[in-house]
Parts: sequence; structure tokens; C-alpha cells
Amino acid sequence: MKVLISAYAFNPSGSLNLHPGEDIVGWKLVEQIARFHEVTVITHTFNRKDVEDWRGRGKLANVRVEYTALPFGLRAFFYRTEIGQRIYYYLWQKAAWSRAKKLHHKVSFDLAHHITFNNDWIPSVIGARIDVPFVWGPIGGGQRTPASFMKLYPKSSRMADAVRLFGQWIGRYLLPMRRKNVKRARAILVCNEETKNKMPGVYRNKVIYFPVNGMAEKDVAAEPSGRSSGPSLTVLCVGRLIHWKNFKTAVDVFSDFRKTVPEAELKIIGSGPEEEKLRERVEELGLTDRVSFVSWLPREELLEHMRKADVFLHPALREGGGAVIVEAMACGLPVICLDNAGPGFHIQNRWGIKIEPRSPEYVRTAMTDALLDLHRNPERRRLIGEAALERVRKVYLWDRQGERMEDLYRRIMDGRTLDSWGKQDFYY
Repeated sequence: MKVLISAYAFNPSGSLNLHPGEDIVGWKLVEQIARFHEVTVITHTFNRKDVEDWRGRGKLANVRVEYTALPFGLRAFFYRTEIGQRIYYYLWQKAAWSRAKKLHHKVSFDLAHHITFNNDWIPSVIGARIDVPFVWGPIGGGQRTPASFMKLYPKSSRMADAVRLFGQWIGRYLLPMRRKNVKRARAILVCNEETKNKMPGVYRNKVIYFPVNGMAEKDVAAEPSGRSSGPSLTVLCVGRLIHWKNFKTAVDVFSDFRKTVPEAELKIIGSGPEEEKLRERVEELGLTDRVSFVSWLPREELLEHMRKADVFLHPALREGGGAVIVEAMACGLPVICLDNAGPGFHIQNRWGIKIEPRSPEYVRTAMTDALLDLHRNPERRRLIGEAALERVRKVYLWDRQGERMEDLYRRIMDGRTLDSWGKQDFYY
């Protein structure tokens, strides 16, 4: 088929300068869809350098890529805040639609698919307006910080979160194009339960679970990560050092854990505005000799660190996808995370430990207890790691996801119902 894809974030480099998680999702899903179809991608011009460099090496050479942008001054203005980025993205889609309309007259696309950005509250202009079968997603956006944790945010972050929630409300309930988007979509792919619940009930029969994360088979470890026994434990945290990633809780949990296991180590990999506060907290707790900070790493180096760790601790409060969760699982690491949004959706008891986000105090105690249990039971660590590897091989390999997407496309084009397909969903 001739497939038109809208992918604002579409970049193989995973650079922090753009949108690292979504860039990779856009690139990898296009790569998979192009295994089966003739693909045209509309993306932002800021991806051109990296995309063309990789295409020059033979990657996605069979894919047509169309670049479009708004005047540079607008991007510089809007990109100063998170909500500003989303406004710019919505405006960019209008320009993308203008390009798509001209392409459609020439090419006559069979199907349109909006991949990135992965959120439910900013509609796809191409999806709402181009008159061909439309697939939306995978998308997130329904996740939010549990109410009892808002007190952990500084005042500026609470205000930013309130603006974000207000923007989401406007997008979901006041934009006619979003309603048209939901109505026109033949399938809506979501990456967590919270986002499914944001869809109008009458259309939830079109909602299908689909991850925004994946792994290449070569990056999946042959056996579980870390040591099988010993007096110490290496705990790893990874992500942007921003307020809702909740790394302060990770430091506090480690401090409590180290009272019982003084040889333990905590490694924090990432960069961001919260780094200075985290370093101050580490010094305040007297942990400078047991906690190390590593700046943002290329993915290959990150996976090496994961393979040498024992436990992956991830207390993020509102993460839609959770790519690092899947990466940790692919390294055979036991994961401890909160039971909400993307991380809670990826993890089940056999291949990780989920903590109910009742309150900051409860989470701190429960995560400490989970670390202690894994330290005392190296055999359980090994079994969890093996189950995580099995899960990744069954569910998260990119090739597996490409085949699943192809099956979905065929069902849509043949006019078949998605009900039975949904019941065979690989999550539960």
C-alpha cells in the first residue's frame, strides 16, 4: 500500500537536543512499516541532518521523506516551555497538512498513520482531514501525577502542571478536530490504561494497546544482569533529571536501604535541571561515596551500564511510555517502579515489582522493602531477570511490533472488526 505517515519526532540519533524517546519511536516504526509498504513520511525540518545522514548509509533509503517547518523565530519562541512546544507542534501540523494535501493529489495514499507526537489531546490534522483510512498512535497523554505527590513539586512545577492539565482539557473537550480525529480513526493505539480512559466511551472499541517502546534483538541480553550473590547491590536510575521523574525519592530510598546494606551503590545516569538539587541531597544524607552521577550517554553505553547493575529503580510519577523500563528488562534487570502509567503497564509481578502510589511516605517504605527483599534473595533477582528477558523477546522486539502493525493494517483495509484482534492483545 501507499502509506502516509505524520511523524514530527523522527530521528535515529536519540539526541537530547530534540525529543529522544519519541524520535526513536518515530524512526523505528517507520522502519518497520516500510518492510511491507511504500511509505512517505512528513516530519519537521530539524530532523533533516540526522535523517539524511542515516539514509546516506542505506537506512530507510526506500522511504520518501518530506520536511516542513514554521519560521525559525516561532520555534525559538515557543520551545522555551513544555506547553509552548505543544502549541508549536499543533501549528506545525497545519503546515504538514498543507504538504500532505498536495502529496495526496499526486500519490493517492491508501492509508494515513499519525505516529508522533505520542499524545491524545493534540489532534492529528492529517488524520482528521485526509479522506483515507486512518490509524492514530501509539499515543499516551492520559497519565498524570497522583494527587498525594503534588506536594513534592516546587511551586513553579505545580503551576506548570496545572497549565499542562488545562491545555489537555482544552484539547480533549474544546477542539472540534480532536473529536473528528477520534471519530475518523479506524484504530486508536494507546500505550497505557490512563490514555484509553480519556477516549469517549462510544469509541473505545477501536482502542488497542500498543507500546511506544521496543528493542532490537541484538540488544537483548542472553542472561539476567548483575551479580547472582554478594554483600553489595548496584542500584541504577536512568532518565532526565526533571521534577516528575522523582529522583529525590530514589535517593531517599537508597539512603534507607543503605542503613542495612552499607556496601550498596547507587548510580544515576542522566542530565537535567534537577541535578544540582539531587547532588545537594546526596551530600546532605552523607552518601557522596556511594552515589555517582553520570551524564547523558549514547544508548549503547547506557545498555552496558544496565548489564552491570543488579536492580533498576524507577519512581517516575507520570511517564507515558517508559522506554528505560523496556531497556532495563532487555538487560535482565529486575525493575522496581510505580504502578501507574507506562511503567505500571509494562511491569507485571513475574518480571518486576510495582508499588502502588498511595503516598510519598508509603512509596519510600515499600521501595526500600523491595530493595531489601531483592538483596536477600539473589535467586529471586535471577528469576525476575529471566522472566523480563522472556517478556521482551515475546512482546517488545521491533520486528514483532512491525508484524503486528501489518496485521492491523490488513484488518482495517479488509473491513474486518478489531474485536477479536484486540482480545489476542499481547499484554494480558
